[in-house]
Amino acid sequence: MGVSATVAGSGGRSAGRRRRQAGGSAGSAEQLLPRWLVRAVAAVLVVVSVVPVLYMIVLSLTPNQAVALGTIDLAKLTWSNYTSMWSAAPLAAGLFHTLVIAGASALLSVAFGLLAAYPLTRFTFRGRGPFMTVLIGVQTVPGTTLVLPLFAVLSWIQTTISTQVIGSYWAIIITYMTFGVPLSTWLLVAYLRTIPRDLEEAALVDGCTRFGALRRIVLPITVPALVVAFVFAFLVGWNDVLFASVFTNASTQTLAIVVQRFANNSAAALPVYGELMSAAVVSSAPVVFLYLAFQRYLVNGLSAGSLTGV
Repeated sequence: MGVSATVAGSGGRSAGRRRRQAGGSAGSAEQLLPRWLVRAVAAVLVVVSVVPVLYMIVLSLTPNQAVALGTIDLAKLTWSNYTSMWSAAPLAAGLFHTLVIAGASALLSVAFGLLAAYPLTRFTFRGRGPFMTVLIGVQTVPGTTLVLPLFAVLSWIQTTISTQVIGSYWAIIITYMTFGVPLSTWLLVAYLRTIPRDLEEAALVDGCTRFGALRRIVLPITVPALVVAFVFAFLVGWNDVLFASVFTNASTQTLAIVVQRFANNSAAALPVYGELMSAAVVSSAPVVFLYLAFQRYLVNGLSAGSLTGV
């Protein structure tokens, strides 16, 4: 009887494996779109994404006269644009200011976002629901409508304390934080909901305080979500032109403003399209490197945070 049961059990497991394999084959065969159409759409998307970037890189290696005349010769590419653009415009200073402003605003946004997301996911208190609704509402407000109110508030602060605020680092950093903090908070709320509370309760039993549990238990687990929030908050400051044109001056202007003014000055004088393209490559390179460096964390953070509803 034991042998018969063993044979029957093995036969049942084999039949189960065959059914799962058959189900997998049927699921893969019943795709929403034909395989050739999926590959064609993917190829079109790759071409649409890659061709403009390659064209920009080729123009950045082409002399200005050749670009203006439309005669691009791949055999005569040169690196001269990448050396001359630094003297044609204050790109180095703009790059430094952008790294300081975008980096500081992203770090502060992530820090405040974590301190706001933790009590929102671990405690129940009055106003918690409306506060989370406001976080979503802030993301829907167009940035152009906030320029005048922010300028009025910063001007009032500047007049009150008799210290220059508009044009300083802190003015533009706080401006970017108005967008970065709600975004970081919402992302971290979605991620913290996936972390079991048992881990923190065990730490509290062992003698940790709430802050100690946050620092020792929650913070290491939340690294992927922190990286995602940092990258998105960093892009707020890196890609912005509108607020930087209002809240910065010559001593704090960002790279986007430098490139914009470089393009306007070039249009009025001799076109230097090659140097403009090289400046565009330099402007986009740090963001590309940032994505490549944190690609694993970005995928993990976004996927883990999407497993639970908020």
